[in-house]
Amino acid sequence: MSAAPTDSVRLDLPITGMTCAACATRIEKVLNRLPGVAASVNLASEHALIEITAAETTAQQVVAAIEKAGFGVPPRTLEMAIEGMTCAACSTRIEKLLNRLPGVEAVVNLATERATIRYLPGVVAPAVLIATVARAGFSGRLADDRARADEKARKLASQQVELQRFWISAALTLPLAAQMLTMFDVGAHHPQDMLPRWLQLLLATPVQFWIGWRFYDGAWKALRGGSANMDVLVALGTTMAYTFSLVVTITGAANLHVYFEASAAVITLVLLGKLLEARAKAKTTEAIEALIRLQPRTARVERDGQLIELDAALLIPGDIFIVRPGESVPVDGEVLDGSSNVNEAMLTGESMPVSKRQGARVFAATANGEGMLRCRATGVGEHTLLAGIIRMVAEAQGSKAPVQRLADRISGIFVPVVCVIALCTFVAWWALGGVFSMALVNAVAVLVIACPCALGLATPTAIMVASGQGATAGILIKNAEALERAEKIRVLVVDKTGTLTRGEPVLTDVLPLLASTEEALTLAAGLEQASEHPLARAILQHAQAAGVVLPVLEDFRAIPGRGVQGRVAGRWLFLGAPEGFVGLPDEMIETLQHAGKTVVVLTECADAVEAGTGRALALLAIADPLRATSQAAVARLKAMGIRVVMLTGDHAATAAAIAGAVGIDDFRAGVLPANKAAMVNALKTGDAVVAMVGDGINDAPALAAADVSFAIGAGSDAAIETADVTLVRSDLNGIADAILLSRATLRKIRQNLFCAFIYNVLGIPLAAVGMLNPVIAGGAMALSSVSVVSNSLLLKRWRAWRQVGPGD
Repeated sequence: MSAAPTDSVRLDLPITGMTCAACATRIEKVLNRLPGVAASVNLASEHALIEITAAETTAQQVVAAIEKAGFGVPPRTLEMAIEGMTCAACSTRIEKLLNRLPGVEAVVNLATERATIRYLPGVVAPAVLIATVARAGFSGRLADDRARADEKARKLASQQVELQRFWISAALTLPLAAQMLTMFDVGAHHPQDMLPRWLQLLLATPVQFWIGWRFYDGAWKALRGGSANMDVLVALGTTMAYTFSLVVTITGAANLHVYFEASAAVITLVLLGKLLEARAKAKTTEAIEALIRLQPRTARVERDGQLIELDAALLIPGDIFIVRPGESVPVDGEVLDGSSNVNEAMLTGESMPVSKRQGARVFAATANGEGMLRCRATGVGEHTLLAGIIRMVAEAQGSKAPVQRLADRISGIFVPVVCVIALCTFVAWWALGGVFSMALVNAVAVLVIACPCALGLATPTAIMVASGQGATAGILIKNAEALERAEKIRVLVVDKTGTLTRGEPVLTDVLPLLASTEEALTLAAGLEQASEHPLARAILQHAQAAGVVLPVLEDFRAIPGRGVQGRVAGRWLFLGAPEGFVGLPDEMIETLQHAGKTVVVLTECADAVEAGTGRALALLAIADPLRATSQAAVARLKAMGIRVVMLTGDHAATAAAIAGAVGIDDFRAGVLPANKAAMVNALKTGDAVVAMVGDGINDAPALAAADVSFAIGAGSDAAIETADVTLVRSDLNGIADAILLSRATLRKIRQNLFCAFIYNVLGIPLAAVGMLNPVIAGGAMALSSVSVVSNSLLLKRWRAWRQVGPGD
């Protein structure tokens, strides 16, 4: 067997969609038709081993051929912690390099110092991604829970070292800066000679080359990677001032000024700014750190009749665990025995404890009250609600909002443009004024006042604080784009059941016609025992409470939009909507419907063919109580200028009663689940942004059709993954809170961007015309990014309606 060419490319691709050997054979044939491709597909492992020897065939073409054949190559997502980024130019450069790799989509966040990367396994390996970051002059490592802890420890240690260096730098710079006060002495010819120049050189040199080495190192790595960042500006500006002063000192030119104080003060002030910025950025991640700290470490588990204490990470679904009074629930589970009140404020933002009894769900990290609970584990490790919340908050903090695109484009060209402006400033001042030192000082001021950092931090810091604040209020935002779009919502489509109502229907009336009440309830419950519909559960729960013994059910069939039919105790029955039946007491039905109840009719037929006709045995009325907060929530939304539209499959009279009770003027009745998406699309008139709120599972098509989708009442990973925004608490007020949070966040982002732009737009020209001393310019540059982060931190004052109260 001949050796493969040295320039061949080998791929190991996972493939989805294969069901039999014919699928594997088909993929092999499709791939082997490509020039220079030898492919072997393994059905058992669902992988394809591919070797490419022709230069004209790329990995992307191989993936495209697989997808064209009707199969898929699923991408994977990883998070990478990146060290060494100092400004927006750094993050922009890394993002460009990663996105040039085949099949890679990367978003780099300067504020979190992380990259979220989607890649095709087999086409690109994580090692290649890390190597790409390294080639750009930075250090990258895969991020996980342990890496997060290591990273935090590393940052703390690094900040301690930087703080020590700052104090040393400040001590060396202070004597140099003190003599700047003599600049205000009009009679002094040489204010810089307050200290001997050799002493100034001795003080400034360690600041320039030891304390300031980080700027030289960062500048070299950036230039080697083909980009320029803030380090380039600081290193270039301070080196110019230091070198000129060094030459003047060595040559003994007493008639020329030296600027050792400028170079040292700029480095010291920029270092101070970086320390303050790091401290402020750490506060933006406090919310997710608090969530991580909530995760319990141990659990009391029943094993072989004994109660033992285990690491919570070792639990598996099905394990029986005990939660004693005052303890935290270790994993998600279902209560088997016991009763207690559990505080779920850490997940939902709701301060009132929730009663837990047999059959109730409990969630990891919630605090048990006075009772003891015996539970069965249902979600462990990464599959708990808390883990899902942490994952979603992290994803939101790592995502980019569309409003950031302009800042990213400017950051990419910012440093080269500033260097050109500084060069023009130097040439113009030297040519027009003839004073080399003045030209140099003004050019240095241009270099050190320019700050791409503020541009890069303006958006992500606000997103980080907002997503953390939302999580503490039970509002989980999937990404920054959804947070930005939520501000523009003008129409909100709400599903009635489970949104406006509790989603817990109860049977309120059994009205006998040709059967007794007991017989009608027995037959109806017998027919509904195979149904998963909420109305069916209401009938079954009522029958169970009445002690009804369910008869045998055969030939059950659900009729979408109509009802159910089947044979109960040998009798063909139909239970469903009363529309189309004749001889029913219409006045009684209308009375019930106007009371907001759903009415169904139980009929008996001669056989299955006649199901839906036959003799009416009884009417059953089911009510789903309104949530206590629905009316106030609708009023809040309307006061915010949002049009609320209710969709329901109920009769028009029932829909009108519910809508009237909560204050909704616009509703659509008789809407089948399949038609909800079309209704949402129909509401998108003009530029109106339409949002939809549902349960995150049954309303998936309508949620997908909406510009912004909300899942209300998250109790599963499925609900969390479905919508743009997930409300952990089943309360429509959460939507109003989410919109207000979005508006507050976008307001902060616009303030930040305005400050960042106006700072550079005003600062650079002022420095160029000689109105700013380099030291003042350096101080202003250091404080610019700190001011942006601090402004974002003001979002921590935002509180949800439930947290501040409706009267606030």
